[in-house]
Parts: sequence; C-alpha cells; structure tokens
Amino acid sequence: MRSVVLDTETTGMPVTDGHRIIEIGCVELMGRRLTGRHFHVYLQPDRESDEGAIGVHGITNEFLVGKPRFAEVADEFFEFINGAQLIIHNAAFDVGFINNEFALMGQTDRADITRHCTILDTLMMARERHPGQRNSLDALCKRYGVDNSGRELHGALLDSEILADVYLTMTGGQTSLSLAGNASDGNGSAEGSGNRPSEIRRLPADRKPTTIIRASEQDMAEHAARMEAIAKSAGAPALWTQLTQH
Repeated sequence: MRSVVLDTETTGMPVTDGHRIIEIGCVELMGRRLTGRHFHVYLQPDRESDEGAIGVHGITNEFLVGKPRFAEVADEFFEFINGAQLIIHNAAFDVGFINNEFALMGQTDRADITRHCTILDTLMMARERHPGQRNSLDALCKRYGVDNSGRELHGALLDSEILADVYLTMTGGQTSLSLAGNASDGNGSAEGSGNRPSEIRRLPADRKPTTIIRASEQDMAEHAARMEAIAKSAGAPALWTQLTQH
C-alpha cells in the first residue's frame, strides 16, 4: 500500500473565516517504509496570518511574499497524493483546508479529496487506544519514544516526518529493520541498492565462539511486563505472546 503522511500550516482557523494554507508537507511510505520521496511547498495565501497562528508555526507574512500560490502547485500536489492513503493527525482540519483550496480554483472534482484518497486519522486512532489521555503529536512522541527535539515550532514537513515515525511505531513497533537491502543506512533505500539481497559473508571456522548470555529471572519478569503493556496499549495480545501460545 502507498501511503502519504501529510500536514499543513495555515493563516489561522477556521477555514470558514477565509483562512488559507501556507505550507504543505508530505512524506511517502511504501510497505511501511519511508521511500525518501516528499512534497513540500510554502504558499502565498493572499491574506495575512493571524498573530496566534504565527506564534504556532513561525511563518511570517513577509516570508511568504513571492512564494507560489496554491493554483501553481495544485496539479503537482494532487499527483503526489492521488490514490494514496493519507495519514493525517486531526484529519478533518487538513482535509477541510485542502478541499477549500481546490474549491476556490473551481476544481469541484478535487474539492473532495476523499474521492481520490483514503484517510487515516492518527488522532482518532490515538484516542481509541489511549482514552482520556493527551494525544497531541508531542504527547504521542513522548509516549512512543519518538525524537521530536527539533520541533520548537510547528512545520508541515517536519511534522509529517515525525508523524510517520509515530504512526509506524504506534501500529507496528519496529520500523527500521531490513533483511533485504544492502544500503549503507541499513534500510535498503539508498540510491543504487535496487533492493538486492546483501552478499553472504562467511565467518572463519576458527573464530572465537560467541558468548551466550541467558536471560535472568529479572529479565524474564521485565519482558512479561513489557508484553502486558503492549497488549494493553494495542487492545490485543502482542504478536510475540500469540506466537508462544501456539
């Protein structure tokens, strides 16, 4: 499945007050892997941003002077998201603004992107998994151990990258292990890797035997507690637990 993790920044809210998109950031996932493809643009909204909004994202009116208007990038943006599963935190907000931008152009078919994409709202997912808790992006980063130290202000591309990490961790745990690639970054995505299997490297027969360290009773107890925490978070037993029961 092709997924696109998406975020926007705007001049303010709500969209019904004439507010516009000023930044779009997207990153692509294929088969739960970041592909390295992304779409990112700042936009001239033809109106000023609210002071409160600038305080959130730090994008000033002066910075946006000379930036393209949405109509200039609409086709490229639509091509990037068309047919994908859009992963968005608080999707109603971003989808409403995107639909509005296409509607202002008179593109009625694109003015409802749910006709062209499926939507997965990570805020709704988090609320179902963690009822009664804070489920902002920052809160989820803390809960799942995702590094957001560079997020002093909101930014569409940075937030989409962070949300991708949160989503992959929240829905699958391990996100970076690759057994097929031979790329230098370990995920098989470097240029020229071609997803070729890594060359088998034979170990010398006279090598020093590997030390076996067996789990202590404390290790086993901590493992059991971790499995229980995963089951509580996911609403179902961890896959490891399910496998050991068969």
